Amino acid sequence: MEENIENNPNEVKSENVNFTTRIDLNPLQESIEKIRAEIGSVIVGQHKMIDQLLVAILSNGHVLLEGVPGVAKTITAKLLAKTLNINFSRIQFTPDLMPSDILGTSVYDLKKSEFEFKKGPIFSNLVLIDEINRAPAKTQAALFEVMEERQITMDGTRYVLDAPFLVIATQNPIEQEGTYRLPEAQLDRFLFKINIDYPKLAEEILIIQKEHSLQNHGKLDNIKTVLTSEEIQKYQALVKQIIVEPQLLEYIAKLVVNTRENAFLYLGASPRASIAILNAAKGYAAIRGRDFVTPEDIKEAAVPVLQHRVIVTPEREMEGITSTQIIKQVIEAIEIPR
Repeated sequence: MEENIENNPNEVKSENVNFTTRIDLNPLQESIEKIRAEIGSVIVGQHKMIDQLLVAILSNGHVLLEGVPGVAKTITAKLLAKTLNINFSRIQFTPDLMPSDILGTSVYDLKKSEFEFKKGPIFSNLVLIDEINRAPAKTQAALFEVMEERQITMDGTRYVLDAPFLVIATQNPIEQEGTYRLPEAQLDRFLFKINIDYPKLAEEILIIQKEHSLQNHGKLDNIKTVLTSEEIQKYQALVKQIIVEPQLLEYIAKLVVNTRENAFLYLGASPRASIAILNAAKGYAAIRGRDFVTPEDIKEAAVPVLQHRVIVTPEREMEGITSTQIIKQVIEAIEIPR
């Protein structure tokens, strides 16, 4: 008997072509749509940023949000945390913040006559770090191990963090007083750097209207929980199974290698960037209901993955050329596999 494709729940329509997925992504897509709706009930526009945050969660990657004050960086992270039934903590980075304020410290217990480790706020599932570039290098270094390996080592003891573990950090690109440049090693640990722009006029009007209609209600009051910790981990494992053809793996490698050979760049991207593009492309495919990656997924992932991992030469920087512009040129220069 022929399969009735019209009644197949795994059927996906893409560019007027019907195909049946080999991985059931319907529950994942439904959850993504619910999260979009919950965040969209408060945040106006910024659809690309919301999708990037969702892809980062599915790809188990950290995110750096960059934008001027007042463009909803912090509130978006808090809204996202509210839709997830996981532990959430917020750390406000300041110039006097010490590594122990983040990781925790050993305290002597007089009753037991021994030291006891008191866990810091980093021991959570989703950690919001506000103004990450306001802490000095010593404090920034405390994040290296925990962001890459999901563990910390304190007094010779290793503490593994509960999964999922994700960091969303914010920074202001304009104000430089009292800030510290993030080390390249730390920037490399962020899956995405997301630049948030000002809203358009129509969006600005809608923002004001929504704020006026809130009256005495808080922005987070009516946000519903969508996903549990177990569901997030299940979807992360599902995304890893997304199919990537060999020629697309080669395409990713060519993009990254080109950044190392580009005359406009002083520093190119590392192999960690290649892996990040691969994982992010799988995330984009999943939220679009496909169990396979396309060149478009890779191109969309490449800019937020690479723009903070490369350094523009001083000469080009003086000309006003940004890393984002160069990466887009690299993407256009590499032939798309067919």
